[in-house]
Order: sequence, then structure tokens, then C-alpha cells
Amino acid sequence: MIIKVKVYPQSRREEIEKLNEKEYKAYLKKPAEDNKANIELVKLLSRYFKTQVKIVKGLKNRNKIVEIKSN
Repeated sequence: MIIKVKVYPQSRREEIEKLNEKEYKAYLKKPAEDNKANIELVKLLSRYFKTQVKIVKGLKNRNKIVEIKSN
């Protein structure tokens, strides 16, 4: 499954907000430097979906395309 995620780094909270089946918002505490926010995003989405995730597009952008591995 492929989803779109808009990332908000350096937020006060750490959470995933579902907008619809294919679009999400991710609030991350880590800054968007040295790949810290991307690493935190992968960990957070992995816990949310309870499976492996991979950022497919947008490593240096707030708007990301993420692949959710099916079990």
C-alpha cells in the first residue's frame, strides 16, 4: 500500500493523524536535519501500521510517499 504523508518536524507532540485512506499527517519531535525526522517517521509509522514501512519519495521534503509492506 502506498500513502502520502505530510511531515511536521520539531512539533511538541509525536503522533500520526489520518486524513483519509491514502493521506496522513505526521507530527515529529525530531528536527529535519541529519535524517533524524525521517528515521523517527519510519519508527512511528511502523508502530502505527504494525508492519515495515519505507520512504519511497521525498527524503528531503515535507511531503513524502511511503510504502506500507503487507503482512
